[in-house]
Amino acid sequence: MGDVIAVLEQRNGTLKQVCHETLTAARALADELSGQVLALVVGPPGVSVEGLGEYGADRVLVCEDSALQLYQGTRYAQIAADLAGKHGPEAVVLVATAFGKDLGPRIAAKLGCPLASDVTSIAGGEGIVVTRPAFSGKATYKLKIVAQRCVISIRPNAVTPAAVSRAGVVEQVAPGESDVPGATTVAVKEPERVALDVAEAAIVVAGGRGLKEPENFRLIEELAAVLDGAVGASRAVVDAGWRPHSEQVGQTGKTVSPNLYVAIGLSGAIQHLAGMRTSKVIVAINRDKDAPIFKVADYGLVGDLFEIVPRLTEEIKKVRGT
Repeated sequence: MGDVIAVLEQRNGTLKQVCHETLTAARALADELSGQVLALVVGPPGVSVEGLGEYGADRVLVCEDSALQLYQGTRYAQIAADLAGKHGPEAVVLVATAFGKDLGPRIAAKLGCPLASDVTSIAGGEGIVVTRPAFSGKATYKLKIVAQRCVISIRPNAVTPAAVSRAGVVEQVAPGESDVPGATTVAVKEPERVALDVAEAAIVVAGGRGLKEPENFRLIEELAAVLDGAVGASRAVVDAGWRPHSEQVGQTGKTVSPNLYVAIGLSGAIQHLAGMRTSKVIVAINRDKDAPIFKVADYGLVGDLFEIVPRLTEEIKKVRGT
C-alpha cells in the first residue's frame, strides 16, 4: 500500500479552495497505489475541516496551535516531516501556490527525498510518474520517480476537483517540540483590496501595453469582474508602474493555468507565453494580426480593443443577467 499525505493550505483559519485540487490529485494517486489519503491541516484552533472526506480524504490530521495561525516555513515543514516519518507515505502532495512552492522544498529537504515541483499531472502505476512543462511551455516531459518517497507540488488549476466520498475521520495531532527557532510576528498589514490571486483563479483577464495608459485598465477590471476572474498583466505594464507585481504573468511573474485566459492588448512575448501557455482555453484580442499571442490562442479577435472589450463586457452582463 502506498499512502499519500495531502498538505492543505489555510489562511486566517479558513481552508483555501485549492485544497480540493490537492485532495483530488492525492486521491487519484492513492487509488493507483492502493493506499489511503491523509489530509494534513496545520493552523490555529478552529479551522473547519468538514467535508474533506467528500474530496477523498480517508483521514484528516489536524495540528492546531495558536502560534501556527500565520505560516512559518520551518515550523510547518518540521510538523509535516515528523508526520511523514510516522505514517510512512509514498508521496506528500501540495498545490504549487506561494505556500506550496515554499513548503514543498523544505519538507523534501527534511525527509531527504526528491521534489517534483509545478507538475501538471501525476500517475502511479509502476512507480510515480509526473508530467512537467519545459522550454517555456512549448513541450512537456514525463519524469519517473524511483525513490521510495517523494514530495510533489501540482500547478494550480491543473486538476479539476472531483467529489469522491471517503470517511474523512478527523484526528488531532500535537505539534510536538521543536528546536527550530520560530518567527516573531511584528505586524500584520492587510492589503487595501482583496483580489483573486491570479495564480489560483479559474479565469484570468490580462492586459498589456496595448491599453496605452494605466487608466484604461478599468476595461480589464470590468471584464474580469463580470467573469468572476482575476486581473493579470504583462511585465511591460508592471515595469511601467501601471499594475502591481502580484498581477504579473510570465517567467519573472506568476505561472498560471486557468480554464480561460483572455489576453487583451498583449503581443505575446516568449517570457509571457511561458507563464500562461498551459491555460486550457486562450482568447486573444489585439489589433496586430501577426502578434505572437495568436499562435497559442484558441480564439482570436483582430481589432480595436477599445471597441471590442466594452461590447464584450456588456454582452456577458446581459447573458448573466447582471
